[in-house]
Amino acid sequence: MESRKLFRSKIQLLFTLIYNGYLRDIRLVKAILDVPLKKFIPKELHSHFKIYTDAPVLFYLNKENPETLRTISAPHMISIMLQQLLLEEDDDLLILGAKSGYIAALAHKLAPKGKIVILEANQEIAKITQDNLERNNLQDKVKVIVDNPLNGLPELTPWQKILVTGAIKQERIIPLLLQLDSSDGVLFAPIGENFIQNYTQIIRIGNEFYGKKHLQVRFTPLMTKIELDELKLVTEITEINPKDEHQFSTEDVLINYSSDILDEVRLEPFSRSQTHEINPENVFLISLEFIDQTIDSLRENENLNYWTTSIDNIKIILDTLQRIKTNRNDATEYFINNINQIKSYNLIRKELEKGKLSETTPLKREIDVIGKQMRDVKILQKNIKEEIKKIKKK
Repeated sequence: MESRKLFRSKIQLLFTLIYNGYLRDIRLVKAILDVPLKKFIPKELHSHFKIYTDAPVLFYLNKENPETLRTISAPHMISIMLQQLLLEEDDDLLILGAKSGYIAALAHKLAPKGKIVILEANQEIAKITQDNLERNNLQDKVKVIVDNPLNGLPELTPWQKILVTGAIKQERIIPLLLQLDSSDGVLFAPIGENFIQNYTQIIRIGNEFYGKKHLQVRFTPLMTKIELDELKLVTEITEINPKDEHQFSTEDVLINYSSDILDEVRLEPFSRSQTHEINPENVFLISLEFIDQTIDSLRENENLNYWTTSIDNIKIILDTLQRIKTNRNDATEYFINNINQIKSYNLIRKELEKGKLSETTPLKREIDVIGKQMRDVKILQKNIKEEIKKIKKK
């Protein structure tokens, strides 16, 4: 359970990303809500940065070789990456570069029926990533393989989607493109030399490849076994939208950037289903679903600190929903009154634990308070579930 301060930062970040147009897939909003970023960062690095700000987050630093510093990409960049992959629920995804496993964990929420494999060149980072996945019960959902990412995994082709998380040269994406599914397989990669790359989306249709350059970025080079000692530290930041070149070619593959076929195949987010687009109604829905999940965890845990944090986080969500213009403001206000009552029991429980209330039978009193609190929680959850059903029937 994330602390109140951390969870508030997460909610603020989510709505900032939505407002600025970076976050447009409601599935990804839910994924970020569900997946705790802190669990993908070593404890010794927690004090080096603020979690849930829109900036890269450090997760690996070898003091003997500081040039191997590695970060999890900034949230707006992760949003761009995962949305431009156009992930469907049964897609197989190959990720080149581990990024501590956080991006893979989010991707699993978007493609829960597909296989996800990470290729990572650095043994230590692979171990950190594997530990993170196990800590989040994802070891059976995401596989980590130590190998040169540039090789891809031809033995497991075709891949519906391939995500490259580090800078890569144009000629080095060709073997990866040939591993894409010929039926609308998509690769997303920061392609370019030196300090600036174009984050590029490429779709394969048969033996034809069509590309679209989305923005200019600065990424650290994709780490490979051969290049480990040659890395130069580059801060990962988003830059400006580039002017597209028409195409680039090699002997084997021509990537066409000028064709209007992209419009014909609708190579845009949500082209297959409009239901993923964010609107006030589905933001309200996923928020209630998150509250429902949180209440389920409460009913299995009587620890006061856990209850206090969980109730505070539910209150943060409801307060945020109250500021969204929907036709469900009355329901939100009712839920807020419920949660305030439930929260008041926490204060009584805390006083009882400290012995500040003069009770002849404090244990009996505490059991009575917990019982009343649990009763009100059940009522709240019942009302939440009914509201969820109403939304889904529309």
